[in-house]
Amino acid sequence: MKDFFNVVTIEQALAFRSVFSEMEIETVPLMDAYERVLAEPVTATENLPDFRRSTMDGFAVRATSTFGATESNPAFLTVKGTSLMGESSDFSIGTGEACRISTGGMLPDGADSVVMIEHTEAMDSTTIEVYRSAAPGQHVIEPGEDFLKDEILLAEGRWLRAQEIGLLAAFGRDTLKVYRKPVVAIISTGDEVVPVTETPTPGKIRDINSYTLTSMVKACGAVPVSYGIVRDNSESLYQSLSLALKTSDVVLVSGGSSVGARDVTIVSALPQPRILFHGISISPGKPTILAMSQNKALWGLPGHVVSAMIVFLKIVKPFIEHISGVKGLMSQTIRVPACLSRNLSSAQGRVDYVRVKLKTVDGKLVADPILGKSGLINTMVKADGLIEIGLNVEGLDQGEPVEVELLN
Repeated sequence: MKDFFNVVTIEQALAFRSVFSEMEIETVPLMDAYERVLAEPVTATENLPDFRRSTMDGFAVRATSTFGATESNPAFLTVKGTSLMGESSDFSIGTGEACRISTGGMLPDGADSVVMIEHTEAMDSTTIEVYRSAAPGQHVIEPGEDFLKDEILLAEGRWLRAQEIGLLAAFGRDTLKVYRKPVVAIISTGDEVVPVTETPTPGKIRDINSYTLTSMVKACGAVPVSYGIVRDNSESLYQSLSLALKTSDVVLVSGGSSVGARDVTIVSALPQPRILFHGISISPGKPTILAMSQNKALWGLPGHVVSAMIVFLKIVKPFIEHISGVKGLMSQTIRVPACLSRNLSSAQGRVDYVRVKLKTVDGKLVADPILGKSGLINTMVKADGLIEIGLNVEGLDQGEPVEVELLN
């Protein structure tokens, strides 16, 4: 066991991701693959599309047949046939010829462009006038223009959205290998915590953390399981942790981490225990614990809701993404530049995350700090994003440019 309250930097904390293994791989139907993490690379088995197709209603032609065509000097073309949707043509187009075609239709051999129907006029049943020149490839999707055969479509570790599901359907994939979703146990601790359905008596508070953490776990693509409220009793907490470790892949315990000694004692009694760190140089959220038992992560998060949420966003979420099989960020963090509306002080030796509200002043984006203690959830509700004050920075000055990490 490591020493109690062994504070690490954010970078050192995140480096412990490598200690934990990815979830097992399972095969699922494509219809069930939304918001799953791909566990295999997928390669194009054919060109997409595999034929030359029209993007407009009009006439398929050889572009050279229309060169120089204007309203005063139209090109006269002979209509040779029609290319119907879903069918291939059994004829070819030569110079001075055209073929009726619909959007998505297959161009017959010899045709290399499409003239929009608006730029033509029928002279009779077999002749049209063309009033505008067409360039080769105009209004045409070429074979392989979307994806070429043998091209890598999706890499392993890709988070599957609706567009990736559609792409896989286009190549006929009806099943996929994906990583199993991690199950995350959530335990709230504290004699002062009561269920949300109860009216708190003096000295009591409702269980906020179970609900905020459940929502954040879902946003990571994992499966949250609430184990309810556990009183400040070592035996009760030990029993809840033991059960959670048997039925889940990650355990989040909110509250009590600042006490520390109790948590270390309880963890030491679990099977195959190891405390990786106790304390991160971050504010809010310094008294965070990461331990492991039976190769599963056990997090001790602060009881204050804002601290717990920020630690989850900056530290726990990357761990869950790692064991979920995600390669890179699941969803890119969006940062926007702004100017600070006031001076901000900060203690050196920790990274401060300050909640800010964005507003526009004289056409410029301004970040207005929302100050308040880490037990006040209003600072997260009102916030549009977070700004970071670095480990060795004493503070930021009014008007200083900052990057705001937007909150979802």
